[in-house]
Amino acid sequence: MIRPSLINKLCSELNLVNDLEVINLIPDRERFSRDFFEYSPVLEQKLKGCLADLVVRPHSVNAVIAVVIACKKLSVPLTLRGSGTGNYGQSVPLKGGVVMLMSELSRIRNFNSIDGVITVEPGCLLKDIDQELASHGRQLRLLPSTWKSASVGGFIAGGSGGIGSVRWGFLRDPGHLLGLEIITLDNQPRKIELDANEAQALNHGYGTNGIITSLTLATTPTCDWQEVTIDCTDWNQALDLLNKCSCAALNLNLCTLLEKQILKVIPNWSGSPSNHIRILILVSPDGVSTIERIANCSFAKFTHLGPENLKKGSGLRELSWNHTTLHMRAIDPNWTYLQMLLPNPEMPFISALKNRWGENLLWHLEGVRQQGSQRIAALPLVRWQGIELLEELIRDCKQLGAIIFNPHVITVEDGGLGVIDIDQVEAKRKYDPSGLLNPGKLRGWN
Repeated sequence: MIRPSLINKLCSELNLVNDLEVINLIPDRERFSRDFFEYSPVLEQKLKGCLADLVVRPHSVNAVIAVVIACKKLSVPLTLRGSGTGNYGQSVPLKGGVVMLMSELSRIRNFNSIDGVITVEPGCLLKDIDQELASHGRQLRLLPSTWKSASVGGFIAGGSGGIGSVRWGFLRDPGHLLGLEIITLDNQPRKIELDANEAQALNHGYGTNGIITSLTLATTPTCDWQEVTIDCTDWNQALDLLNKCSCAALNLNLCTLLEKQILKVIPNWSGSPSNHIRILILVSPDGVSTIERIANCSFAKFTHLGPENLKKGSGLRELSWNHTTLHMRAIDPNWTYLQMLLPNPEMPFISALKNRWGENLLWHLEGVRQQGSQRIAALPLVRWQGIELLEELIRDCKQLGAIIFNPHVITVEDGGLGVIDIDQVEAKRKYDPSGLLNPGKLRGWN
């Protein structure tokens, strides 16, 4: 917590700023100091006491600059927040100070009808951007499962992939983020434009090294996605089909596999519960027959559910990525999860872990593209039995060849590959030399 006298002084300065809401009630400060970090019992303990000393909501870029100048002058930490849909404490103020809500910076600034590139402000909801793009025959390439409520700034700063990753890979892959407008926290705060190369250091940086006030993103032609499921009788068949569908000459937007124990208890939007492993697929209309042929050749049950209906809000994408975890936690909050990239071949890895961990580990797989190659990622459900067993499970996964993206840690690096990205650190040194932005989240800076 910051000294009350300092916060009072900050309040006095900020109350004079046009286009700025200053929020000081304790219930609001508590609400805006949390995201969905309770998905992790580890983070729940580490972050439960974190509280902003003040919350502000700018309605213009000039108001953002005014907040930056005041925080810089008084050396008050500043943490950025989008819609608060993250699971890793990205927007939690570890050191108190100010939480700045970016939700009112929500204009779509420009759409280029020739190349489909769009420039938006960080508070734009992904669903609103996709709706605007649809009127131009385009759509976003990547979306989190929280796409209806997540903001684009939070997704770029705190996300990594999701719906679309089976075709387009991950957010940090070259070609997705084409530029940023940011506000710096150096001695003379500036509004500057970053090209695609310069912007990369702020991509998945948890808002630690620059304040994003607009983003330029690539898009893709819209598609009338078809919902398809394949029911598999055993793991060998399921993994074979997941790989074959992911690698086929198809336009896919989703390729999710759910173990039958998960399928039995989550909403039945993919069809009636069954005693099978189920693959959920979003595919272009011209690919439906190919998926059917692949399934039939393996004697698996193919079902075409019809075109995706986003207005209905109960489609296959609502069962994928971390929405799978959300549905399981709604039934039993003792479920948590891990994130990993599986070794190839996958079957020995899954068999070894199933033999050791049994019903305490339920498999949820996602087809992804990683550095140009089709791979299988996993967001398995893990029954919480304490930190020691969680760490033992992580060790088992690593020893068997998985790459872990740990959702139970605070820093950017430890939630990723575990190595320091010198470009992110250099960007922070350049744009936030006093280390006021979201302190404690960039291990390379610490």
